[in-house]
Amino acid sequence: MTTNGSGLSCGMFLMPIHDPQKPLAQCYDEDLQLVLDCEQHGFDEFWCGEHHTSIIENIVMPEIFLAKALGMTERIRVGASPVCLQYHHPVHVASRLAFLDHLSHGRLNVCFGMGAVPTDMEVYGVDPKNSGRMVGESMEVVLDIWSGDAPYEHDGEFWKFKLKDTVDPDLSIGVLHKPFQTPHPPISVPCVNRGSYSITLAGQRGFQPISHHMAHTKTLKNHWDTYSKAAIESGRAPDPADWSVSRNIFIADTTKEAKELVKKNSLGQCIEYILEMTRRGPGVGMWKRDEEQADSDCNLDYFIDDVIIAGDPETVTAEIVQLREEVGPFGTLLLVAHDWDDEKLWRRSVELFANEVLPAVTKEFAK
Repeated sequence: MTTNGSGLSCGMFLMPIHDPQKPLAQCYDEDLQLVLDCEQHGFDEFWCGEHHTSIIENIVMPEIFLAKALGMTERIRVGASPVCLQYHHPVHVASRLAFLDHLSHGRLNVCFGMGAVPTDMEVYGVDPKNSGRMVGESMEVVLDIWSGDAPYEHDGEFWKFKLKDTVDPDLSIGVLHKPFQTPHPPISVPCVNRGSYSITLAGQRGFQPISHHMAHTKTLKNHWDTYSKAAIESGRAPDPADWSVSRNIFIADTTKEAKELVKKNSLGQCIEYILEMTRRGPGVGMWKRDEEQADSDCNLDYFIDDVIIAGDPETVTAEIVQLREEVGPFGTLLLVAHDWDDEKLWRRSVELFANEVLPAVTKEFAK
């Protein structure tokens, strides 16, 4: 739910991405300060990623990080994006998220999805070819736990468990906890590729799609078209307010300064890092504007020209308005957090977004 009056909710997504030379405690302290900044500036939600074997993406269990953030804030909603379901037993996922929802007094959002770091998959013994089916099975188990009571019994492809033989109502044991929110926290799924299974599933089940921050505008349009088609075929009316679009946004006093900075600061370094990860894995095709674009042209300059939003407040306002006009009235804009290689400039960027860009966007949308 938006609190800024623009018809557009705003949030922050922390992958996280950090300088591998920076002490971990400093990374986490800066990330927590960012949560406080976002609440102060009226952001509606804050998301945090999950990674297990990376010094760059270095938050291992987002629920612990978010629990501390909840204790430091009063209003902002928080969520793990995604909870990497193939790495965890679904009973554990269901129970720990229900627990956190109660601790949050209902400020928890949930995003279910797959981890993509190859060393995470290796250390947990996950075959990448099985990831999608593992996530689908786990998601169903979690939702079944949240909607029903013991006895439980699951005999699936990847997980098998039961809770029936030792259930004792007199001792109140044999109970798996339900969330604070009824029937459960809002559920989102990440959307990266065009026409992907996750987007179709979101449409079918009424989950909220979150489009990746490196997706081109053409891909964003495909995300909404795919989601809408799946929703309609399932008898649901697709609501654009459920759709979140994440973007890399950097604001400075002048557009020239902003463009020059993103070529060399942590934002540009993040894009280069993800590009190299995909070059060594599935390839950069998912990031292209179309099939005709050459791999060599899928580089930082392309992202600065076509995808990243960088400039002075007036330029950024115009580009956000244009983005929403091109892809449709998505409900939430998620800014992407980057390492504070220059704390003053990054916090200034968020301040300019909240104090100058968002009011101007609100005014434009009201016309």
